[in-house]
Amino acid sequence: MSLATVPASIAPAPAASMTLDVVPAPAQLIAARACTLPVSFELITTRAAFDALEGAWTGLFARAGTSAQVFQTFNWNWHWANHYLGSSPGGIPGLKLCTLTGWRDGKLVMVWPLVSERVRGITQIFWMGEPVSQYGDVLIDDTPDAMDIMRAGWAYLRAHANADIMRLRRVREDARVAPLMLEIGARGSNPQIAPCLDLASAKTFEACEQRFTTKSRRNRRRYMRRLEDQGEVRFERLYGGSMARAGAQTAIELKSAWLASRGFVSHALSDARMRRFFADAAEAASHPAGCIVSRLLSNGETAALDVSFACKGRLAVHVIVFDLAFEKAGVGALLMERCIRDAFDEDIAVYDLMAPGDDYKRDWTDGSAGVNDWTLPFSLKGRAYARIYLDTLRGRLKHAMAAIPKPLRQRLASILRAKG
Repeated sequence: MSLATVPASIAPAPAASMTLDVVPAPAQLIAARACTLPVSFELITTRAAFDALEGAWTGLFARAGTSAQVFQTFNWNWHWANHYLGSSPGGIPGLKLCTLTGWRDGKLVMVWPLVSERVRGITQIFWMGEPVSQYGDVLIDDTPDAMDIMRAGWAYLRAHANADIMRLRRVREDARVAPLMLEIGARGSNPQIAPCLDLASAKTFEACEQRFTTKSRRNRRRYMRRLEDQGEVRFERLYGGSMARAGAQTAIELKSAWLASRGFVSHALSDARMRRFFADAAEAASHPAGCIVSRLLSNGETAALDVSFACKGRLAVHVIVFDLAFEKAGVGALLMERCIRDAFDEDIAVYDLMAPGDDYKRDWTDGSAGVNDWTLPFSLKGRAYARIYLDTLRGRLKHAMAAIPKPLRQRLASILRAKG
């Protein structure tokens, strides 16, 4: 642990014509005094040290966390560590904690939830929570010198992380860390948008529904009539427990099957660690992460599933998927409509469909936020890796996969899924 003093902001001198003395309010005086106190930084590298942060981390999030930082809660990362951290049973070998904390006057004021991994001779640092987290950010107290603290923390991280490159994926344009990325010269790439629906601007679901086209509303009513003609239709919203656990596992399996039907495979989804992570987060036997599992049943059979996470008035829709047997029945749209309706009863202000900004998401939403990946090499090896692989080979591999005819992609996807 080392100390770094972050100076208080220096107020400008009053103009010569100013005759009225302004007396700072007590809260302003307290904030100003706090900014003169030093901030100490520490890299958390062991599971025991991470677990010991629970109370302080949760307190910091309660004070300063935003709804878009749903994936920066302690509980979310606790579940992630149980399944992905190298020191955990079944974790990824070599994946280690490299989380930066900042303390002022004995209180946790900043957390960069990071991990490190050495692969093919390159040590990378990246967000704790990958590949399940959809947004990455720094948690930091709402203090006037927050940017100064992040700058000092960045300098400490670069000096002590012993990494070749930093890769921070899925950073929202409104993230606390986004201005720092520009300032330190990190390279932005893979720009996407995260579509969302502003529920707070409508008093009821019926009022919100008027934003959708007449055609889409008519189509959903037709889908519902046809489904009801086939038997009982039931919606369920599950908040923890064994049924939520089973639903989350099924959702991941259905998503993998849907991708394979299109000739694609996701290594993250096919990894058993992801199924176990979602199962534990959904069951919420310990460390609840705000998971809500919704499902549409037709004649008792699961037709569509939604796995979302609620945080400070935002509902982050992580997985919405349907059984391929119901592909033509519009069950995904019916479930999404019902989830939006239920969100009004749960005081949800933002229905967040997250990146990427697929067309079907835009049909449901009225706003969006930009999302970028940020990369910054620290060493010659890191620069070579960024230039040769990240900037060149990775893009060519993606284009080559997209150019493969769909039937061949489907066969390849089936083989890869079987091996997984």
